Amino acid sequence: MEYLFVFAQSHEEFRVPELLSISELHGFTIGFDRYANVFDKAIKRPFMILMLDKEEHAHILAQRCILIKSVHEFYAEGTSYEILHERNSRARPQWERYIPDTSFKFYVLGYNFTISQRRQRQIIESFAYMDFLGKIEMKNPELTLTVFEEYESGRAPDGGLHKDGEFTQVYFGRLIIDGTARSLMGIFDVKKRQYFGNTSMEAEISLLMANQTLASPGKLIYDPFIGTGSMAYTTAYFGAFVYGSDIDGRQMRGKDKTPGIIRAAAQYGVASRIMDLCTFDITNHPWRCGSFFDAIITDPPYGVRAGAKRLGRKKIREDRSQPAIPRPNEPYIPPTKPYELSQLVTDLVLLARYLLRPGGRLVFFLPTVSDEYAPPDINTVLCEGMELVANSLQDFGNWGRRLITIKKTAHADYPPPSFDSVREAEESKDAHIPAHKDFREKYFQGFKRDSER
Repeated sequence: MEYLFVFAQSHEEFRVPELLSISELHGFTIGFDRYANVFDKAIKRPFMILMLDKEEHAHILAQRCILIKSVHEFYAEGTSYEILHERNSRARPQWERYIPDTSFKFYVLGYNFTISQRRQRQIIESFAYMDFLGKIEMKNPELTLTVFEEYESGRAPDGGLHKDGEFTQVYFGRLIIDGTARSLMGIFDVKKRQYFGNTSMEAEISLLMANQTLASPGKLIYDPFIGTGSMAYTTAYFGAFVYGSDIDGRQMRGKDKTPGIIRAAAQYGVASRIMDLCTFDITNHPWRCGSFFDAIITDPPYGVRAGAKRLGRKKIREDRSQPAIPRPNEPYIPPTKPYELSQLVTDLVLLARYLLRPGGRLVFFLPTVSDEYAPPDINTVLCEGMELVANSLQDFGNWGRRLITIKKTAHADYPPPSFDSVREAEESKDAHIPAHKDFREKYFQGFKRDSER
């Protein structure tokens, strides 16, 4: 059966990956038959007509997918109301059971346009041929019939404003369920969270990332750059157990005796699902066996606020003195050196292959320079046993960050990575140079091309 999905007007490229992830989590499929030849264009529109086997599946998606505003049983669509009414008449077997005694109301909405009250009334009256005999109930009707007019964004072709009725497409159906998952954005709003450290991960994005991991009760999920724990709270909310680590323990702890992440998790009622927090560098990790995490979710530091670090000494110039030896009573603070982003991403994929169970997912954000990005940037970081599932762009103009989802397809055990990606890259002279290489330097130089620097 076909269903009309109405999406939030944000993150267009994230919609389909989220749908597919939640359908995979619950063991059903979604049909995109209508969009076989126009898929790239269709995903950018706020309406999609999709195939589901059961109405129950529509409820599951609306209750979990952050980007769904509502789901409707689809009756008809058209470029004009004449076409719509003709097709709706042919769909009579779907709605005729509501004719005798079902209370109802109509809901008319324009996308990219506000429809006048007078014309809304005209639209509703044009459906008089349906002959509903039930009571009109505006507050709690048993049946809500929905009409959506879609207008192009921007101005009309002649340069003026859109006129009432000059839509590109109109849809008609029966409301099944409003998207209830979007209310979680208010619950996990960063502004309402107990403060213990800086964070820039908005609630909507952290919820989308959690859905990409297939987070659910009993799963074990790891964040190797947990920072202040934005993704830990959302994955734990969906029932998963979370383990976190970071090279800088101050971000996790805050200043109080109870770690800041635990305090914030208690605010959301998920403190019991934060298994543990440890301070270590992933290039010197303690994992002595692999294949036990169901997912890895992380937002690696890429240098806008703070660059990534790993243990080791920077190259010391000959004219500089050697680092001082700490006094006996002083704690030893290991030295760190910069961790270049392209090296970090390569190592992260290899680490995920080692730590994930077969079928497990690695979900992370990767910043890229818009003018320089090319598909090989992602394909070259994949390794044997790891397969790209989704690549969704959040565009900021000169640069953007891509939500990358990679799945472990192999069932074989792999050794831990050597973390020698620098040496290996130097040995491979013909290696592809990705747009995210040296991203920190490019960001602070304003993304100027080499000829402009």
